[in-house]
Parts: sequence; C-alpha cells; structure tokens
Amino acid sequence: MRRISRRLLFTGGAGVLGITVLTGCSSSPSSSPPASSAEETPVPAASGAVAGDWRRVNMSYVSAYLLVRGGEVAIVDLGTPGSGNAIEAGLKAAGAGWSAVKHVILTHLHDDHIGGLTDVAPKVNAAIYAGSGDLSSIISEKPLKPLVEGDEVFGLRIVETPGHTLGHISVFEPTTGILVAGDALRTTGGLQGSDPQYTTDESKAAASVRKLAGLDIKAILPGHGEPLTAGAAKALKDLAATMP
Repeated sequence: MRRISRRLLFTGGAGVLGITVLTGCSSSPSSSPPASSAEETPVPAASGAVAGDWRRVNMSYVSAYLLVRGGEVAIVDLGTPGSGNAIEAGLKAAGAGWSAVKHVILTHLHDDHIGGLTDVAPKVNAAIYAGSGDLSSIISEKPLKPLVEGDEVFGLRIVETPGHTLGHISVFEPTTGILVAGDALRTTGGLQGSDPQYTTDESKAAASVRKLAGLDIKAILPGHGEPLTAGAAKALKDLAATMP
C-alpha cells in the first residue's frame, strides 16, 4: 500500500546529522523483495556499496543512488525536499564530497525524486539531466540537460521507460548489468512495476517493464524498496510475462 505522508526523518553518517521533512508517496514497510535461490550469486559490491560501485542513500521510503568511480560521482535522483544532508552523508561515507559530483540524473518529475534539487544544485559543479519528456516540468535554478534513449552519461546508458510519468527514464550500466530503475520498478511487495496510484499511463508502464526485461540485467536498484542484487533477471522476466 502506498500513502502520502509527511514526517521528520533523522539521517546521519560520517559526522553529519540532518532532519528532513518527507512528503510524497510511501510504501508499506511490511513487504520485502523476492527471495533469490541459493545458487544465484549476488552482484559483487565494493566496500559500502550495494552492487558494483553503487551506494544507496536510504531516505526511509525513497532512495537516491551514488555511483562513485575513479574519484568522480554520479547521483541518480535526489529524494524529497531537504535531502541534501542525507546525500552529503552518503558522499562522506564513500570518501567523497560535493566537489566530486559531476553528474546528476533525475529519473522523473515527482517531488520525492527531485525535491532535493534545491538543496543539492548550489553545492555541485555538475551537469544536471532529466528525461526530455519531463524536463520542462522540473523547476531548477540551474539549467537542465535533456536525455533521450541511448544517451550515455559517465558510462551509463539512458533507457526511456515512460508510463510512471511520460518522460520517465531509467539508468543502465552495461558493464555490470546494474539498473537504477526510478519508479519504473519497485520492490515493496516483491518485484513490481510502476504503482498504479501514481502512474500516468499504465499501458506505457507495462511496455516499459517488458522493455527492461530484454536487457542483460544483473541487479535492480529501485526508487522504492530494497535493491534486488540476486535473481534480478529472472524476477524481471517473470514480471514482464504478467504484463498485459
């Protein structure tokens, strides 16, 4: 079950404590991602990472993800308004800081994914990107760069996954098979597609799930729910098979 909520979240790490007021779509905490079979090996993760070089900034019901590679950082999604402290703590835990952030990618226009833009944009000297279909609806003091199918940023391939919003994008790292799915996928009750309550076009959202199932995916990092780092390909193909 998803609900609109407003509450205080205390975040900390590496000497940083932040208080964030969260407003957005939340999910029932009672659900968990599908269990993987014993023979499936999780995607290897660097120290402190959830998969590959990807680190999760867990803001209670929504996550941002940091790709820390070669002293440079890409951030995918920025959480709710006021999440700058949580993201800064994640950077510090990874041995990085705002100066290392060179790329910010927003998967879609909803406030629980772009709310931190006001906090983060003034602190980074980074290109900030969004899907071309959502870009005009995102208010930003800094210019945003449009992304379309097949574009590459920091070795990441952009996959257009409309449905949740018409300009929704997902971020795929071909070298590792890691997918940062935004809200095209969620794991709050097993692997599922876009939450119908917040989906602009359910037919397009289903088509996007089928499209993602055609990629060589090894791990799924969703906006809502726990990362799925083992058995992701089978779970996604099984989900795609149920799509109308």
